[in-house]
Amino acid sequence: MAVYDLEEQDKLDDLKAWWHQWGNTITTIVAVACVALAGVQGWRWWTAKQAEEASAVYAGLAQAARANDLAKAKDAAAALEDRFARTGYAPRGALVLAKLLFDSGDTAGARAQLQWVIDRADETELKEIARYRLAELLVNDKQYDEALKVLDAKHGEPFAGLYADLRGDALAAAGRTADARIAYQLALAKIDAKSQYRNYVQVKLDSLGGADAPLAIPPAAPPAGAASPAPAGGSAAAPKPAAPPAPAAPTAPAAPKQ
Repeated sequence: MAVYDLEEQDKLDDLKAWWHQWGNTITTIVAVACVALAGVQGWRWWTAKQAEEASAVYAGLAQAARANDLAKAKDAAAALEDRFARTGYAPRGALVLAKLLFDSGDTAGARAQLQWVIDRADETELKEIARYRLAELLVNDKQYDEALKVLDAKHGEPFAGLYADLRGDALAAAGRTADARIAYQLALAKIDAKSQYRNYVQVKLDSLGGADAPLAIPPAAPPAGAASPAPAGGSAAAPKPAAPPAPAAPTAPAAPKQ
């Protein structure tokens, strides 16, 4: 029995020695892990709460837009940009407000909203839509060089035909007919061969006259759903027989999973 007690005491002494050496480290690791876990859970909760509140504000903005209530739309958009700028609702709200501002004659305000999307949005597609609409406004204001600079920004293949078409509008309006013809030819090469939008671009190309030898560029069909973004205002370009088909507005972001 005495031997057994001595063995137990030795084990206990070894455990005490080990804990004396490593106890503080283990306690720190466990505490840090608990804090990190609590932080992650807290972040998820806060993000979900922000998205839920932003969704309600965006719904109010959409309702104000349908009612053409510019004052309420401005208040809702300001709330999204100030309090929920990191959600997907803020840049969408800015795009909606930009259209309302342009329709009301406030071109400067519309441009400011589009620039906000370009500077602050996390989604590449929203940035590309905002650049397209901003370039349209610049062409409409006869600021052709500025519009071309905006269109020079890197963009995805689904937008290549649209950007080239608008570039052709800017060049044609600036009197650079040869360059406009090249831009329209590029647009035709990039737009889906089955798209009705090609007919619209072809008419503009034909209206320029002159040679229209096709470019040696294989046509690339954009993914489904990558139709022309709805403009914030018409562009002053080559004669246009009819407006191009209006696409669906950007969809509201899905609520994050909790």
